[in-house]
Amino acid sequence: MASHVLVQRLKRIVAMRFVVATLLATASFLSPMSGFAESADVEATIKKVDTANLVLTLDDGKTYQAPEEFNFDGLEAGVKVIVFYTEVDGKRVINDLDIVK
Repeated sequence: MASHVLVQRLKRIVAMRFVVATLLATASFLSPMSGFAESADVEATIKKVDTANLVLTLDDGKTYQAPEEFNFDGLEAGVKVIVFYTEVDGKRVINDLDIVK
């Protein structure tokens, strides 16, 4: 059962990264003068959750903007996470997030 969950999770990550890569490629093609976009990930502990402004602050001192449909369930100060994000015009926008257990 655990391997089935892992396979599903990996498929979800691959699908999300494909969608994000496609969107970034389209955006860079249509607006080549916009800021440089860079995808990355970080493993850190949540310091603050601001659901009103859709922002997570991690113990690395940086803030990460969540999309409107982002699910904040289980996220609170002290929870260790891996955040997959894209940096666009100096903002770190969350693509995906995994809770580290």
